[in-house]
Amino acid sequence: MNGSITEVPSRFGASPARRRQMKTIQEINEKIKKGKAVVLTGEEVIDFVKEKGPKKAAEEVDVVTTGTFGPMCSSGAYFNVGHTKPRIKLGGGKAYLNDVPVYTGFAAVDILLGATAVPDEDPRNAVYPGDFAYGGGHVIEELVAGKEIRLTATAYGTDCYPRKKIETRISLEDMNEAVLFNPRNAYQNYNVAVNLSERPIYTYMGVLQPRLGNANYCSAGQLSPLLCDPYYRTIGIGTRIFLGGGVGYVVWQGTQHNPCAPRTDLGVPKMPAGTVAVIGDLKQMVPKWLRGTTYKGYGVTLTVGIGLPIPILDEEAIIHAAVRDEDLIAQVVDYSETYPQRESGSLAEVTYAQLRTGAIVLDGKKIPTAGLSSYTRAKEIATILKEWIEKGEFLLTDCVEPIPSADSGIVFKGLQEKPIRLKKAV
Repeated sequence: MNGSITEVPSRFGASPARRRQMKTIQEINEKIKKGKAVVLTGEEVIDFVKEKGPKKAAEEVDVVTTGTFGPMCSSGAYFNVGHTKPRIKLGGGKAYLNDVPVYTGFAAVDILLGATAVPDEDPRNAVYPGDFAYGGGHVIEELVAGKEIRLTATAYGTDCYPRKKIETRISLEDMNEAVLFNPRNAYQNYNVAVNLSERPIYTYMGVLQPRLGNANYCSAGQLSPLLCDPYYRTIGIGTRIFLGGGVGYVVWQGTQHNPCAPRTDLGVPKMPAGTVAVIGDLKQMVPKWLRGTTYKGYGVTLTVGIGLPIPILDEEAIIHAAVRDEDLIAQVVDYSETYPQRESGSLAEVTYAQLRTGAIVLDGKKIPTAGLSSYTRAKEIATILKEWIEKGEFLLTDCVEPIPSADSGIVFKGLQEKPIRLKKAV
């Protein structure tokens, strides 16, 4: 009902403020089904709000689509490879996909592959910096591309699962289930990484040159999903999303979810904050939006494409969705000492508008910038999602429960090391 007042309870005990809605997700879906929904990308909505004003824009626009395409290390996939004849119990044994180890601590033929896993024989950083040419993220990309890969495994054998060894080729088509499950994706804001030391360093933010030789960042800025809904009003368990070129869902807040991070007057976090855990059918996805990625001297990962639709329920929603790069602040952090030693401290604050010019100025020095997250690909994802919605192929979902917001009281924790006390012999 138009003009309704909604209040969604939180499992953390706090409730967001009551808001008067102009429309509901159900009403927006009816417009989508009839081909009458007005959908704009996170880039398009900026000028629209500037021209129309927030109130008028909120009345006219139904959905704003967002996107991000960047390396997301907390990603992986689980598979049910089917039972062999005779049967083998992979659970408790050892298994590999293209020589990349998978986790087998489940049932007989369920396995889990992490994006950052590397083959046992990879020298890693034994010869520094290591090449890390192949790993879990590459296996996922090859499977999605339709390639057959090697499954090798050994098991201890039981009465009901007597087989002890298997070597075979397998593809996604051969598997019962192949599910992308990423415990932490789509970080809401992130650091700008620099290097104050006298030598190059190799990090998950790329190679950082000495003496402030470059500055790397990783966010789609004004197109980034959680920056366009900074309090996660419409993002929660059950939110339907674009994931890896197919359809996926938000299933929980992501690991390291830090919604109580400091925010600007516009409510946008000034440092790494919210995250989401996502899931989707790997068999629906395409390799363009899931890419195995190598970081020299650091490791491997998976670059993931994600797009979230933001339903415009009221004026507040469109104000947040129309956030601009010049309104988004990131912290410049030294990755040679401050970050690895888990010390606090920011060298400066910069906007994403400044970062996207190709250079920032720090201590009077002009420093070239580079984005590890592709703005061009993020824009393409937002456009694809817009087209899906306009064609009636993608409906919005009410989340079962929102992910914890800034009123949750969550405290972001580091690991506190404690001494191990050995039991005395009796």
